[in-house]
Amino acid sequence: MTEENQSYRVLLYYNYTYVEDPETFAAEHLAFCKELGLKGRIIVAEEGINGTVSGTVEQTEAYMQELTGDERFKDTEFKVDYADGHAFKKMHVRPRSELVSLYLEDDINPNEQTGEHLSPKEFYEALQSDETIVLDARNDYEYDLGHFRGAIRPDINAFRELPDWVRENREKLEGKKILTYCTGGIRCEKFSGFLKEEGFDDVAQLHGGIVSYGKDPEVKGELWDGKCYVFDQRISVPINQVEHRVIGRDHFDGEPCERYVNCADPDCNNQIICSEENEHKYMRSCTTECMTHPRNRYMEEHGLTAEDVQEKIEARKAEQMQNA
Repeated sequence: MTEENQSYRVLLYYNYTYVEDPETFAAEHLAFCKELGLKGRIIVAEEGINGTVSGTVEQTEAYMQELTGDERFKDTEFKVDYADGHAFKKMHVRPRSELVSLYLEDDINPNEQTGEHLSPKEFYEALQSDETIVLDARNDYEYDLGHFRGAIRPDINAFRELPDWVRENREKLEGKKILTYCTGGIRCEKFSGFLKEEGFDDVAQLHGGIVSYGKDPEVKGELWDGKCYVFDQRISVPINQVEHRVIGRDHFDGEPCERYVNCADPDCNNQIICSEENEHKYMRSCTTECMTHPRNRYMEEHGLTAEDVQEKIEARKAEQMQNA
């Protein structure tokens, strides 16, 4: 189905701008979004707004007009994707202390300190220079599904761990032009500012993030491998319009795969790349311990008995011994 025939859109946006009373604004904005019929997640802080919402073309158009009609948000840039339906189940607008959580002792104000903004074409050209080092500013599970060719994968589980990783791996970055990127750009605004505060002078970020890069008519997402993880029901979106390479690997057998599921152990809930066949074979459980959790969601969903579970566990153990 072409974009022209799809009646829903997904908006991704942010704006670092002063919001005097985030709690009151969040409550009023939630009521407005519900009245429009939107669904999604929006965070509001004193430093601005960050959101992803879905709705019909008419609903999203009305939302963009209303938001940019507010002097505080007049220069907001929206990344627009078309969809077959809503990308969210509910509508949430929540006040927070930060739009993205770096938990720095001295917070970064992107309006005062941030890296150079590169257009998709400029970023594409910089990617191919021997003088650059490309640093992914996202979480490990996002990187594993897709990333720019040659990008460094920081060994982190959450964005807030990135500053410590930089300090511990400073020698890898010194003397280079640092390129950084994230999904829509908001994390890089603060992260690139942090890099400059740490003394790295030549720091640049991808303006508009990965999603804008994939839609750019010139670069067409080239030099991106895999898919881009997104925080809604779509889970991932394609980026490279020229050549799609599958780089995700199935958690269980290492085969190429781009399908994410959450571990059925409610205390684990880790996201794992997994084929549909292996989801059923291993009860959507990333370890044997997760399979035996008393509230394993796969077991409940499929009405498995204790004997059924034990049979699957024995089969898994036998396979592990065979592959050892």
